[in-house]
Amino acid sequence: MDQSICPRFEKAISIMNKRWTTLIIYQLLEGSQRFCEIESSIGVSGRVLSERLKDLEKEGIVKRSVYDETPVRIEYSLTSKGESLKPALDQIQSWAENWIETSE
Repeated sequence: MDQSICPRFEKAISIMNKRWTTLIIYQLLEGSQRFCEIESSIGVSGRVLSERLKDLEKEGIVKRSVYDETPVRIEYSLTSKGESLKPALDQIQSWAENWIETSE
């Protein structure tokens, strides 16, 4: 029996495995948000958030929209590729609610 991992699965896991990435995607499932909104809602540093958003944009998961206003407004949202992760993240949420203990 062949036990090798599918290269696409391996790449998907490597994308999602970067710290904060899944939480950023989960946050953006609520809709378009500005950088500062994402930063404050999940508690990630600005430097790391910037790196992750660039990575996700490069992968076609996040879209960066620049609005010609004063001051310039930049919002981040999920592409259809990013939104298609919702069922998987919902399943992880359900699993966590049933199986993960909290320290509270």
